[in-house]
Amino acid sequence: MANDQQEIPENANEHCPGPQSESAGKSESCAGCPNQEICTTAPKGPDPDLFTIAERMATVKHKILVLSGKGGVGKSTFSAQLSYALASMDYQVGLFDIDICGPSIPKMLGLEGQSIHQSNLGWSPIYVDSNLGVMSIGFMLENPDDAVIWKGPRKEGMIKSFLKETYWSELDYLVVDAPPGTSDEHISIVKLLQTTSIDGAIIITTPQQVSLIDVRKEINFCKRVGVRVLGVVENMSGLAQSIVDMKFKKVSETGEETDVTDWALDYLKTNAPELFHLIACSEVFDSSGGGALNMCMEMGVPFLGKVPMDPQLCKAAEEGRSCFEDQKCSSSAAALRKIIDKLLSNHQLHETL
Repeated sequence: MANDQQEIPENANEHCPGPQSESAGKSESCAGCPNQEICTTAPKGPDPDLFTIAERMATVKHKILVLSGKGGVGKSTFSAQLSYALASMDYQVGLFDIDICGPSIPKMLGLEGQSIHQSNLGWSPIYVDSNLGVMSIGFMLENPDDAVIWKGPRKEGMIKSFLKETYWSELDYLVVDAPPGTSDEHISIVKLLQTTSIDGAIIITTPQQVSLIDVRKEINFCKRVGVRVLGVVENMSGLAQSIVDMKFKKVSETGEETDVTDWALDYLKTNAPELFHLIACSEVFDSSGGGALNMCMEMGVPFLGKVPMDPQLCKAAEEGRSCFEDQKCSSSAAALRKIIDKLLSNHQLHETL
């Protein structure tokens, strides 16, 4: 998207020359515009901070945005587990949380209560491991329950400060976890990284149409601003749960519920012990419309795969740990690993260690 298209305010007059133009606020078309005084006095030319940001990003090989059209689809969970997976492959990884109003990455990385430290090189990320650093506004809040009530310019100023001040050292991958939608934070991160290169965006959705409608908008946003769509992930694609982790209940004709979990598991253990090694699968959302795969085919973007709704993955996110460290998240971890391998091989994001 050209600069003159992306910078013109929505409430500008027709034939607006653009706020960065030398004639901004002075041309005949500016008469009566509500932005005229601001444009007249605003500094012109390239933002000098972009050069500082470019210098910071010069040591980062790959920058990946993780986006979603709808909230609550597991985007931050995917960002966290993607970062864990890359770090487990001995890459140097940074996870940058730009969800200013709802930062959940500190919780999902087990870093609640941590705060940012200043060094002579800049702001220091909080490290989970020696090769996995995290930066989030959540580290700046005195109380995690504090509400961040900011308008667009202040959000952009905070993201710019993170990009200018954070010293990541040398990174193979910087994963950027964005809030849902196509609003201030998305516009800001694309604009502020325009002098460097964004490898592309991974878009997270769930199978049902109410989510896919907004994901289509997210894909069109990426196309409009020139960010490549690396692929779409269908998250919560059916429930997958081990038989031994399931609960059983009996419902009477009057609606009274009785927990019969112990009886059911004892019965299976005695009469069908082989079932204990199975994963029970069930559709949760309506995917009769073809889900994310069909949408990707229609819109001409890659489909990376499906991740089931796995209670053990949810538990890992709540506890701030990797789903790859044990065998509890067997179904979801395998699906995530397959998607990550596909992502690295399909888009030349693989680094030689």
